[in-house]
Amino acid sequence: MITKQDISAVLSKYNKNEITIATLGGHSALDVCRGAHDQGFRTLVVAQRGRHEVYEKHYKTNGDLGCVDEVLVVDNFKDVTSESVQKELVARNAIFIHSRYFWVYCDYDQVESNFLVPIFGNRILVKKEERDETQNQYYLLEKAGIKLPKQFANYKDIDTLVIVKANEKERSYERDFFLVGSPQEYESEMIKRFGNTFIEHSPVIEEFVVGPMVNLNFFYSGVEKRLELMGTDIRRQTNIDGLLRLTAPEQEKVLQKVQPKYIENGHIAVTVKESLLGKIYELGEQFVKAVDEVYPPGMIGPFALQGAVTAGPPTEEIYIFDVSMRIPGSPGTMFTPYSGYMHGQPMSYGKRIAVEIKEAINQNKLEEIVT
Repeated sequence: MITKQDISAVLSKYNKNEITIATLGGHSALDVCRGAHDQGFRTLVVAQRGRHEVYEKHYKTNGDLGCVDEVLVVDNFKDVTSESVQKELVARNAIFIHSRYFWVYCDYDQVESNFLVPIFGNRILVKKEERDETQNQYYLLEKAGIKLPKQFANYKDIDTLVIVKANEKERSYERDFFLVGSPQEYESEMIKRFGNTFIEHSPVIEEFVVGPMVNLNFFYSGVEKRLELMGTDIRRQTNIDGLLRLTAPEQEKVLQKVQPKYIENGHIAVTVKESLLGKIYELGEQFVKAVDEVYPPGMIGPFALQGAVTAGPPTEEIYIFDVSMRIPGSPGTMFTPYSGYMHGQPMSYGKRIAVEIKEAINQNKLEEIVT
């Protein structure tokens, strides 16, 4: 396991005046690079061959254009954890910005035990997004006292409308969602997807919460010890978004041939009414406190609570059913007004991360925000 002392030893050799902000070529790489570039950092993207041209051709720094200073091309994304790539990153005084992409393509144990590049944030937390982890996101939500949908450990106990979240058979990193209202419906849908061996799968089964969905995107400053709401958005998903644009008769025809999918393809910026902001900040503060108590050094930088708002009575309630404990995948959060209310200008996650790193360097606190 990489220790604080290991990372301190690496940082002690860094030239703090020539820090490079590095990330993996996907998910939010351009957001990270634009923000870092604007704050005067050099930027580097580690990109898989065949997918590197986006960064090397279209967004490479060229005068006033672009934001990617250097592209390190590898055969596979997982090669970012190889000894040779690590040496390249350390030689450039790199601070690595991790994302869901990074953890999907790289082995958790490899990152935790052998990736000796300083990572902005708490490197253990992304693993805790997984449903089969101990003291995972659900544990943290419960510890924080945050409302979450009722969960069913045994599908035979289903007695209401539930949403089932199972990993896809072909692509285990993608989730397959479907709604059922009874144990019999559950068995039928699981057999359809996984065959008679469905019992070997252990999906999350939770009560379906009816209400407008919203992702609450936060940033916790380890330098200033301050929680900020960066923005709010919703997911745009394939192919359910296309289905929802059809009339009910058309949907019935399509559903005879097409199975609904909820694979994320993008995000749409949304706003929330101002009277909910107090509750939203309370949720963020409760979650930060829970993380700090369970996983030192606690929450550092970006995270998101994803949920829905119910109508009441007596009042609206926010239920959280998913957590992202790293930079969320939506660059559109900056187009909601909340970061502007705080900073006087719209603030992307990439820029906010770069501002935090710059301030940490200025205050000699870099070791406090990387692991």
